[in-house]
Amino acid sequence: MNSAREQDFRYLIKMNKSDKIFIAGASGMVGSAIIRNLVKKGYDNFIGSTRTRVLEEQKNMPLKLTRIDLLNQDAVNRFFSNEKPDYVFLAAARVGGIHANNTYPANFIHDNLVIQSNIINAAWKNRVKRLLFLGSSCIYPKNAPQPMKEEHLLTGLLEPTNEPYAIAKIAGIKMCESYNRQYNTQFIAVMPTNLYGPNDNFDFETSHVLPALIRKFHEAKLSKAKEVTIWGTGSPRREFLHVDDMTDACQHVMNLSDAKVEKHLTNYPSPCFINVGTGKDCTIKELAMTIKEQVGFQGNLVFDTSKPDGTPQKLLDVSRLDSLGWRAHILLRDGVKDAYEWFVSSF
Repeated sequence: MNSAREQDFRYLIKMNKSDKIFIAGASGMVGSAIIRNLVKKGYDNFIGSTRTRVLEEQKNMPLKLTRIDLLNQDAVNRFFSNEKPDYVFLAAARVGGIHANNTYPANFIHDNLVIQSNIINAAWKNRVKRLLFLGSSCIYPKNAPQPMKEEHLLTGLLEPTNEPYAIAKIAGIKMCESYNRQYNTQFIAVMPTNLYGPNDNFDFETSHVLPALIRKFHEAKLSKAKEVTIWGTGSPRREFLHVDDMTDACQHVMNLSDAKVEKHLTNYPSPCFINVGTGKDCTIKELAMTIKEQVGFQGNLVFDTSKPDGTPQKLLDVSRLDSLGWRAHILLRDGVKDAYEWFVSSF
């Protein structure tokens, strides 16, 4: 007979409005958007982890924020033991663009491995009903077929510029998969494409391409500069997803029926993760032109071809998520407008 920890973890109910929901990384772009999404849908029992900041928008929400050192295993175990969350959104991570990944590779692999291992293991120990792990589309090989399907994981070499981060995220997927196999947990993962939106990181040193370009065009507009320089050739193709679409997808996946989760996500060897994207991409040059238009910059674009391009194309195959009943709806032009308006109002 199985021990208590090895008993079947599969539940027949969806998230109740009063269930305790833990959002790891509650003040980050993804974590804060998850909370906004769930509050709009009537959920009212949240606890979130934050390292340093409390967002103004969160001060009047039904949200308990606590400062937990997610790199400290004992602290994470105490938190889970005391709070006993029913559901977990694992959105805490060290993230950044090409420059940050190249500059701090040890930090990226160490911090992400430790954070996700601490939380996933504590969730199992404390019988969390369902955990959703936030990954990244960089898990796929540099030269993966396009669009990238879930089955393309581990079929080739990774893009060198973000390999440490990608390896950590792959380990998170495999950890969820392994716990499902051994303990019958319902630990699932979503692999979003490039995200952007309110509460994004607009720091030039550590941000991703879209928020970096928003800030660069905005500052060029204010200084009346004649040109803006873009890294690389402008030819790589990227897919971009507004964070509000992303969090709506997370809520949808978290509330899938047990039958669908078992069939599509936890029935090994079926991948325990789902791609989340728009299914459409654009070149970096096209992205820059869209941002230029929304910001209102009147100068020229210059491409610095001495800088790296990164992966030639990153487009997700989203047919699996589509078959489970969800599609993105925010257009890039509208999403960039929303992100820029938030940036202007916040800086």
